[in-house]
Amino acid sequence: MKPLIAGNWKMNGLLESRKEIGQLVDNLGEAKMPDCDVVLCLPFTLLFPSVKQLIDSPVQLGAQDCHWAENGAHTGDISASMIKETGCSYVIVGHSERRSGHGEHGERSQFIAEKAKIALAQDLSPIVCVGESIDEREAGMAKTHVLDQIKKSLPRNAALDKIAIAYEPIWAIGTGKTATTDDIAEMHGWIREYLVDLFGEDGNQVRILYGGSVNGSNAKEILDTENVNGVLVGGASLKAVDFFPIIMAAK
Repeated sequence: MKPLIAGNWKMNGLLESRKEIGQLVDNLGEAKMPDCDVVLCLPFTLLFPSVKQLIDSPVQLGAQDCHWAENGAHTGDISASMIKETGCSYVIVGHSERRSGHGEHGERSQFIAEKAKIALAQDLSPIVCVGESIDEREAGMAKTHVLDQIKKSLPRNAALDKIAIAYEPIWAIGTGKTATTDDIAEMHGWIREYLVDLFGEDGNQVRILYGGSVNGSNAKEILDTENVNGVLVGGASLKAVDFFPIIMAAK
């Protein structure tokens, strides 16, 4: 399957930041593009202003979240159909920063499954995020926690070839720490095995991404790791000069 290289700008970027998008598109146009899918998941305010920059480029547009309802009295939220109308092809759901940072208990996996379901109904590809904290890992609960998140966060009877799972060890997000390739291979192997247990051979269609302090120096080693089908990149996707070598590492 094609690797998926996804950039998540998080709550960063004003209109002037679109110059980085333009530079990335120019760089990719001058290079021999690897056989991979590339998506930039931008803040909502940049989706409409940026879509024209990506026409006829290898970079697709993504959002960072959507609501599980189609419409209604949900002040401040954005529906999947609204995201689709901006020209997006992807949407992140269930990022750890939303699971832990919104509401008394954060966003629950059952809601993530509903978000993924409505995204698929709008022909958006959901990137479903899972991952464990350092306390859960040190307690030997990493595997159990992550697989339970997957079980509860994936919609049933879904088009599995349109879904990606992004494994992000929470302790490696924005900390400069990176799981070893052995750590990554072990968890991704467990995830792949579990997907096949849940869905049969169709479970092999789901792309499993790694996220957590991915940069130009470690991207190739991570992408060469067994059962890694792409990466979800945070801070290193904000600048074209940093994101470009990660994309090229997909060769």
